[in-house]
Amino acid sequence: MAITAAMVKELRDSTGAGMMDAKKALVENGGDMEAAVDWLRTKGLAKAAKKSGRTAAEGLVAVCVEGGKGVAVEVNSETDFVGKNAEFQTMVGGIAKVALTVDDIDALLAADMGGKTVAEVVTDKIAVIGENMSVRRMAVLEGEQVVSYVHNAVVEDMGKIGVLVALKGDNEAFGRQVAMHIAAVNPASLSEDDLDAAVVEHEKEILTQQARESGKPEQVIEKMIIGRMKKFLSEVTLLGQSFVVNPDLTVAAAAKEAGVEITGFARLEVGEGIEKKEEDFAAEVAKMNS
Repeated sequence: MAITAAMVKELRDSTGAGMMDAKKALVENGGDMEAAVDWLRTKGLAKAAKKSGRTAAEGLVAVCVEGGKGVAVEVNSETDFVGKNAEFQTMVGGIAKVALTVDDIDALLAADMGGKTVAEVVTDKIAVIGENMSVRRMAVLEGEQVVSYVHNAVVEDMGKIGVLVALKGDNEAFGRQVAMHIAAVNPASLSEDDLDAAVVEHEKEILTQQARESGKPEQVIEKMIIGRMKKFLSEVTLLGQSFVVNPDLTVAAAAKEAGVEITGFARLEVGEGIEKKEEDFAAEVAKMNS
């Protein structure tokens, strides 16, 4: 596979590695971006990298809370311009209210919204606005108290990132601070118990290879791995993270001080996990004229 300058740039941007190291990583791994990231990390040339944030989907996430139940719904459009359209915003807000009455995305699409199903309402809006749209996913959270937060809201309860936090105990102000923390830091799970075992195993493999590259004795390597895994788990789990409002405390310790227990959270970001296909502008123009 030919390694392009764009691939090298993407790997550099996502890992902070040098240009020559990024190129070598791609060559060594046949252009496989994820394998190249692992290769760089094994060599100690990159930090853990999130997948590229480039996304094809625009649109909005809306949140809605009633009693002890909260929902977050992502509705996509082709362009950011539609996300600012009042008709689109009204539709998304209406869909979020309907989502409170169902438990999953299929039930939401089939649910009644003013005499039509949600799916039909979206189809009708496509015809009016002239741009493809879809209800991509939803999250449901229940608890004694559910608090919501929208980062960079375009209108109330709607924006690019929507967060729900479930608490045992009553402290809305603290719940909102935690929701803001989640929006900013994007933890992988609530605690170590909820973390995907495959994610833990993959990280352990990387850290083991890193430690072996140091050439230290096996008993030292084992201690290094234990210490680094402990650090990794504290960084990716919500309860183990340093609280952005007070970095001297973990989120778990801050919750204890606030007299509540965090029992769950959900975070939806518009377009998360959808990769955008990017073309060179000149090539695109040439293709149009060919």
